[in-house]
Amino acid sequence: MRIPYTGPLPPPIIVPRYANTPAGARHALTRFLSATKESQGFPPSSPGHDSSKTVLLTGAGISVASGLADYRGTGGTYTLNRTYRPIYYNEFITNHEARKRYWARSFLGWTNLHRARPNAGHIAVKELGNIGLISSVITQNVDSFHSAAHPELPTIELHGYLRALVCIHCHNQLPRSDFQKSLSALNPQWAAFLEEMLTSGALDSENPAERRAKGLKSNPDGDVDVPDAPYTTFRYPACPTCLAHPPTLADGTKAQVEVDSDGAWSSNSNAGVLKPAVVMFGESIASNIKNAAEEAINNAGRILVIGSSLATYSAWRLVKQAKERNMPIGILNLGGVRGEESFYAGISSSNDGEIGVRCNESADKILPMVVDSLRGAHTQHAEGMHQSLSV
Repeated sequence: MRIPYTGPLPPPIIVPRYANTPAGARHALTRFLSATKESQGFPPSSPGHDSSKTVLLTGAGISVASGLADYRGTGGTYTLNRTYRPIYYNEFITNHEARKRYWARSFLGWTNLHRARPNAGHIAVKELGNIGLISSVITQNVDSFHSAAHPELPTIELHGYLRALVCIHCHNQLPRSDFQKSLSALNPQWAAFLEEMLTSGALDSENPAERRAKGLKSNPDGDVDVPDAPYTTFRYPACPTCLAHPPTLADGTKAQVEVDSDGAWSSNSNAGVLKPAVVMFGESIASNIKNAAEEAINNAGRILVIGSSLATYSAWRLVKQAKERNMPIGILNLGGVRGEESFYAGISSSNDGEIGVRCNESADKILPMVVDSLRGAHTQHAEGMHQSLSV
């Protein structure tokens, strides 16, 4: 995954113009999601434009209402913490000290992420799927809220997930909850500190400003920074599979996996390193995931971006792909979006939302309203069909 776009984002472009209020956004999004090919300007038989199906592309903004921080919102990591620097893939896999720091911060942040639950925005996505309007969901988020809220709706986790770890050598996975227990056992002083923070309520809020007042910094990926913390003392376990059965390395030699008396990974090892099952910066997205995301765009009639500034190239290129296919583009996001001016160039002033919509609203407030509107419209349509068949 490439480093996020760091340039200034443009101010939101509201499309149609009346969509600058919650009621206006509700109407425009309802029109967008229920538009027909004819109203979008496509011939009824045009291939690849199934007006009944929308692919969703979601970002950190949709999870803010669940208590998680985002990246570029008013309370986001990049907004309030200009010095924030995510760990890079090569740094993680080659640097023992960097892994200590990463896992210490992740250990403190995991509890709240694990406790968080899908919000009204995720539930609304489920309802849109039940109505039959959504073909699939592509999410940049690693919180697993989409798969929890709507397991029956196809979901592509573009950047992976935090619910598991993967060994960079044998590629076996391990549940994050089990790993958390191992971290706690290997680091009793850190475990006591975490319990103290939980008891005091220091971790009750994911609001970066509130945490900063308590000496903490939080980020959307389950990461908590404690200034001046002794990260060098933190320990983490080895991959249990590699420990039991050391793998063969690329040069044909048998790997060496050593642990200390408590089971912590030893720097004498050259394998058995576990990483979160997420795509780190500088790491490539697996080809099967990349292909699945591109196919999801091609199989839909339009795309709706929810809670994303498209700062990462992996997300922005998917909307670019949709634009190149002349798909109607919708964006529901608080704040500016990378390149949004090009997505709406040339849209007719008579557009009522069918061929494009841009709203500067929060998903957890607007999407349930849209579901209510669409559910009512579908109920009326079904009743009308029933009456016609009864005549």
